Amino acid sequence: MPDPVPTAATAPVVIPAMPELAASSYVLMDAASGKILVESNADERLPPASLTKLMTAYIATKEIQRGQISEEDMVTVSEKAWRTGGSRMFIDVGKQVSVDDLLHGIIIQSGNDASVALAEHIAGSEEAFSSMMNQAAARLQLNNSHFKNSTGLPAEDHYSSAHDMARLARAIIYEDPEHYAIYAQKEFLWNGIKQPNRNLLLWRDKSVDGLKTGHTDEAGYCLVASAVRDDMRLISVVFGAASEASRAAETQKLLTYGFRFFETKTFYKKGAELAESKVWKGQASEVKVGLDEDLVLTLPRGQIQKMAATMILDESVVAPVNKGDRIGTVEVRSGDEIVHTADLVALQDVEEGGFFSRIFDTVLMFIYSFFK
Repeated sequence: MPDPVPTAATAPVVIPAMPELAASSYVLMDAASGKILVESNADERLPPASLTKLMTAYIATKEIQRGQISEEDMVTVSEKAWRTGGSRMFIDVGKQVSVDDLLHGIIIQSGNDASVALAEHIAGSEEAFSSMMNQAAARLQLNNSHFKNSTGLPAEDHYSSAHDMARLARAIIYEDPEHYAIYAQKEFLWNGIKQPNRNLLLWRDKSVDGLKTGHTDEAGYCLVASAVRDDMRLISVVFGAASEASRAAETQKLLTYGFRFFETKTFYKKGAELAESKVWKGQASEVKVGLDEDLVLTLPRGQIQKMAATMILDESVVAPVNKGDRIGTVEVRSGDEIVHTADLVALQDVEEGGFFSRIFDTVLMFIYSFFK
């Protein structure tokens, strides 16, 4: 008997190989899951040029969130900031500029002068600010990054990697959506000078809404970009392209490939109540159960429909239970194959019950285990 002919529903998903890009290093990441879809030399330590300013802006927005500085703060421009060469916002020495304007000047105009001025306002000096940058890099697990300045101007022992820049971009996007909106702005006017955002994809692809370009002779042309299509967000990083046009074209190839051949699904959201688990010897007999982070998977198109998630709850949960304690497991399966697992955790505390209720539950647990 001949083998059945595969149908569209049963045929295996074929993902073509990503063609090599004209860049020294690159990464394509799904933003929601953090899954790397494409990479080449992703962890190679390279000069990041003005991609450095992603960390400068990230720290500034975190300081705003913490209430350590305000967008309305007025910053007096130092001579060092004013004299900093390269791309500039054109702020004047001795004048005062708001934190908000400096942030726009860093993100949109790639102003080295604005970067130094804001670094000095936050930390007192650019050297002290560099220490804050490296502390943030350690917290974000950017293991192949080290920063010596706020601008990305060439400096010994100043480096990052494509993978690290993708992780940093992910933090910028999700930790502060309000300030992330600045990255989509196409131009900024300051001191009578209107400068365009150097990210050409903001004009060419309406799904692109960030992030940052960079260029020095040492680094070549670099670009970190992000785009959203059909509720799927991708982050691409290109280091060492040959020209401004090339970095845009190579980035477009990455994004097109990712959106064409992959899809992302959120199975469960962080903190959502998924079940209730039996609790023994507690003031309450049940505890609400969920996840401490989103359960998100990125897979080749056509595979997600085959996935099913099941929950396995522990049968012997004994009070006291603390919020965040592991209570069970979620398994995502494709047929009989386990594709992904995640811990189920308690979403609330359950304190220990009284003496008699504990004795009663001890007896019940014994009977239950006996018949089990």
